[in-house]
Amino acid sequence: MDFRDRHVVVTGGTGALGVAVVGRLLDAGAICHIPYRDERKLDRFPHRAHERVRLVATGDLADQSSVERLFEGVDRLWASIHIAGGFAMSPIADTDKTAFMAMINMNLTSCWLCCRAAVRAMGNGGGRIVNVAARHALEPRSGAGMAAYTASKSAVAALTQALAQEVAGRGILVNAVAPSIMDTPQNRQDMPKADHDAWAKVDDVAATILFLASPENRVTRGGIVPVYGRS
Repeated sequence: MDFRDRHVVVTGGTGALGVAVVGRLLDAGAICHIPYRDERKLDRFPHRAHERVRLVATGDLADQSSVERLFEGVDRLWASIHIAGGFAMSPIADTDKTAFMAMINMNLTSCWLCCRAAVRAMGNGGGRIVNVAARHALEPRSGAGMAAYTASKSAVAALTQALAQEVAGRGILVNAVAPSIMDTPQNRQDMPKADHDAWAKVDDVAATILFLASPENRVTRGGIVPVYGRS
């Protein structure tokens, strides 16, 4: 897949999945624009010194002005990949409005605003948008005990499908991946007795994202692609 001279925004680019996505994009020649809030995370970001990485200090991605500033600094945007988000697990009786809105803002509002900014930046020139939903968006019953998270990611999936139809005539293809649990150091630490071999590997999920964001993807739009591994 050839991304040479193509500008790509990657939110959540300093996280486990984001690092894998950015690495593949750089190998394919992309210029990566990566927002960040926490300077400390950059110390562990392996691509920070790469000549085609543009690190952009931003505020909250659920804030419209912060998102607009990020995208205004990107010339000739080709793709926007929205990995940033959050997770919380609690039964509904213990989830107040503040906790619910935190999930909505981290997962849905940030995705909405980044999609909006990406569409505006792409204009009628075509491009690719890839969101990150979750397995619970496709299988909501599995979200018992984490209803706020499940609702927010289900909304990301619905947004993806509606937007894909809205902007198809402009040559913008919009899709999402829906991961189950991924094999990350944090997840291994949190679940040491799980079958880690069955979990989806971040590099494999990154490969799926890369195809959906690539010029080689000429027809797929509105897809919510399961990336479950064997879990």
